[in-house]
Amino acid sequence: MSEDRRTGTGRSETQRTADERTTLASFLDRQRDTLAMKCAGLTTGQLRTRVLAPSGLSLLGLVRHLAEVERSWFRNVLGDEAVPGFWKHPDGTFAEFDVETADPEEAFAVWRRECDHARELVAAAESLDVLGHHGEEVFSLRWILTHMIEEYARHNGHADLLREHLDGSTGE
Repeated sequence: MSEDRRTGTGRSETQRTADERTTLASFLDRQRDTLAMKCAGLTTGQLRTRVLAPSGLSLLGLVRHLAEVERSWFRNVLGDEAVPGFWKHPDGTFAEFDVETADPEEAFAVWRRECDHARELVAAAESLDVLGHHGEEVFSLRWILTHMIEEYARHNGHADLLREHLDGSTGE
């Protein structure tokens, strides 16, 4: 994302008069930027901290989870790539929330790479009516973008609570 589309908060501006694809993509980018903003300036220990017992949620776990969600919806469903999850237990179950020894630099690098790849796929798609498949289920790019906005919005609400508990920081 180019720096000129960012606001003073470090988040990209949503496109208010653009076509549907650009509008949806700009809302998704703003949600991605919000997650990055909620994690900015924290130590590795703070990023790993699970503050809402009995929940296993941490900011680092959310970053890893959203990297997996980006990978799943854009690479596997839209791009038909069939790539495995990045963080898995030996039995094949997801391990993105197991952050006791997780490396924040690695997590953010994977998340950024998946976001960049998703942006490339969205930009290259012929239209929002392009279809992706997950087994027998079919999803349009329009639906995927809308779902991703919902996914980030929900988890950014969690990130607000986690960050406020960690250091009292509040805001958008």
